[in-house]
Amino acid sequence: MATATKKKTKVKLEPMGDKVVVERLASSDVTAGGIVLPDSSKEKPNRGTIVAVGPGKLLDDGSRGTLQVKVGDQVLFTSYAPETIELGDEEYLLMGESDILAVVE
Repeated sequence: MATATKKKTKVKLEPMGDKVVVERLASSDVTAGGIVLPDSSKEKPNRGTIVAVGPGKLLDDGSRGTLQVKVGDQVLFTSYAPETIELGDEEYLLMGESDILAVVE
C-alpha cells in the first residue's frame, strides 16, 4: 500500500479498496497553433500520474483483488468520475480503478 505524500504539505492519503489517488498533469498554456489561452478557457486534462493506490477490492471470499495500476503510472481517466481533494496547496483526484481508461506507456 502506497501513500501520497508531498514535502510541502506532509499529509498522507491512503485510499481504501480499489481507489487510487492521481495528481493531474498541468494543462498547456499555448495551443498547438501558438494561441495563448487564459486561465478561464483552459480545459483540465484527463491525464495524470498515480501517487497512491489502495490495497485492492475486497472479494467475496475475503481476499483482496490486485490492482492493474501502480504508483508512478501515467493514466487517462474519465472526466466526470474523480473526486477533487485539496491538501494544503496541492490538488489530487480520488477515483476508483474502474474510472481509469488506459495506462500511457
